[in-house]
Amino acid sequence: MENFEAQLRNDLQQFLLSMNEVDERMPECPDVEDKWKEIAQAYLPDGIREFQDYPSASLGWMMYIGMAVAKMWDTEWEIYSKLDDLYAYLRDKRGYDAMDEYIREEVLLLQGVDYNVLEKLTGECASRVYNALMHLRLEPGTKEAFTAYVACLHQLYLMGAAVQLKRMGYHMSKM
Repeated sequence: MENFEAQLRNDLQQFLLSMNEVDERMPECPDVEDKWKEIAQAYLPDGIREFQDYPSASLGWMMYIGMAVAKMWDTEWEIYSKLDDLYAYLRDKRGYDAMDEYIREEVLLLQGVDYNVLEKLTGECASRVYNALMHLRLEPGTKEAFTAYVACLHQLYLMGAAVQLKRMGYHMSKM
């Protein structure tokens, strides 16, 4: 499964590089990365429930969450880092189904073309990851399927954070 996650990371990074949405060198933001396990654990019941009927949302929402956490880190991390459940905080503003809109409008403060471009970009990333997951041909409900799904979410979370960090002006380059 490590190989699958590495392939996802490479595919997403190359795609996002081609769109000029990330730098060649991926960002390191330990505060955002350290929130992953807590967020994933809180997200999994909702994400798994939605996956069968709405796989792109189930996957794509995690990319939005990565963006939101990166934005929170840049603005008021002293406050946001102390919240008991960052995922529930984001979800409960408008509910799971509208979490993407809430994050784009209220957290990232996007509108118009930027709002639509991000929706399309996130949708394409979710579609790429879903396609890779389906090509594994794993039996639903197995430990392997669960592990692969979590790997997909993890990479989307990290790529969401990387996209947002670059959009906020953080550029990773060799010193």
